[in-house]
Amino acid sequence: MTRHHSKTPARRGRLAAALLASALVCLPATGLLAMEAEIAEPLARLQQRWAEIRYELPERQQEDAYAALVAEADRLLEAHPDAAELHVWAGIVRSTQAGASGGLGALKLVKQARAELETALALDPLALDGSAYTSLGALYYQVPGWPVAFGDDDKAEWHLQRALSINPDGLDSLYFWGDYLHEQGRDGEARQALEKALQAPPRPGRELADAGRREEVRRLLAQLKE
Repeated sequence: MTRHHSKTPARRGRLAAALLASALVCLPATGLLAMEAEIAEPLARLQQRWAEIRYELPERQQEDAYAALVAEADRLLEAHPDAAELHVWAGIVRSTQAGASGGLGALKLVKQARAELETALALDPLALDGSAYTSLGALYYQVPGWPVAFGDDDKAEWHLQRALSINPDGLDSLYFWGDYLHEQGRDGEARQALEKALQAPPRPGRELADAGRREEVRRLLAQLKE
């Protein structure tokens, strides 16, 4: 049975990102590789700037910084509309911007984030180790349910489990699965997922994001009931 929850403002503020087997069949293999090489550097810049905003910038400055990063992601997508990786990150940045802004504007942003992540899945569900599944799953359990928004715990669990089937040892996939389990009152299972998350292999070039996420894992572990 699907359960829909109306989230409190505090829980809506936790929107994150972060907070996911097909190829781009419209491109020949050489064209696909060329496009991947072309977006690698700007994608890395998006990821690094997101981590700087989330983990280093004062909270009062984050909303405007995320808005600027959304604009940059959109500019990149204009040039590379078939890049699933860019759609993933356009979704992630919008969802974290929503968490920083709150209010009715956040609902518009999370709907836009969902659309970007669904586009990424349509293009390539395995892009970035299935990150679109992780981010969609997080949205489904963190946003309010009907009639306010589209929150749905059953859909959240399906997407998070799908993410884990693609990336069972990933820091983000395990963190959000653990956070979802905690929200469901399943703290024993959450602890197992979060302890495994702390053993996740490092991601080259994502050192700041890794350090910030690991700290979030530790804080969540400290909240779990024995």
